[in-house]
Amino acid sequence: MREILGRRRKLLFRRGGRSALLGAALHCATEWQWPVLPGVGIRPAGRQPAGARLGLGERTGRRCSCPDPDCVVPGAHPFDPGLMAATTDARMVRWWWTNRPDAPIVLATGGRAPCAVSLPAVAGARALAALDHFGVRLGPVVATPTRWSLLVAPYDLAELGELLHSQDWVPSSLRFHGEGGYLVLPPSQIGAGRVRWERPPASPKLSTSFEQGGPPPSAAPWLPKVSTIVDALVMASTSTPDGGSRLAY
Repeated sequence: MREILGRRRKLLFRRGGRSALLGAALHCATEWQWPVLPGVGIRPAGRQPAGARLGLGERTGRRCSCPDPDCVVPGAHPFDPGLMAATTDARMVRWWWTNRPDAPIVLATGGRAPCAVSLPAVAGARALAALDHFGVRLGPVVATPTRWSLLVAPYDLAELGELLHSQDWVPSSLRFHGEGGYLVLPPSQIGAGRVRWERPPASPKLSTSFEQGGPPPSAAPWLPKVSTIVDALVMASTSTPDGGSRLAY
């Protein structure tokens, strides 16, 4: 009987990724102290018109749940609650995803939380290859079918402005997710498709001070400074054909 119950729990955990979303949201909030909130999500796939099924019209299966019928980032943004509601409180996170088990996980960037730089997927793959070639240590990388986002240590506008001012040109397809911004985290499902880790978060190594009896290190994943990666991201976005400035995530 216990074996049967255990198998049922495993099936429930895997079914539709619902329990996985709650578990991931709780892990981000409580273990890493990343403030999160549920995203707006996408509407359930409905019956498509005959023209859409034949490829003669726009597909309607992945429309955003927000009131905007022309939303350019379907499912991939906060709505209700708003971004200011992001929290690390386990009880609130559990309540949100118990009531909305399919909701995407939205990270409120900036402050003490990670920031991010995102770029089109093709340019992102090229940038990662270049950074790996030069031995640059990277943090977590979030990927959707259309865009990749590199998580970095928190930065302020002054630091970012100085970095961008030193560039000859900054492609409009690059986006910077800092204070007041947000990023959708795995294993969310949005209009563009599945959100996944291209580079999963790595546990921080024990520091020497901790081994000698000092305070324990933070459990949050290690993050690089934005200054160590921005040059490669600008170069990759500039040299990638049709990098584009489309907002599609």
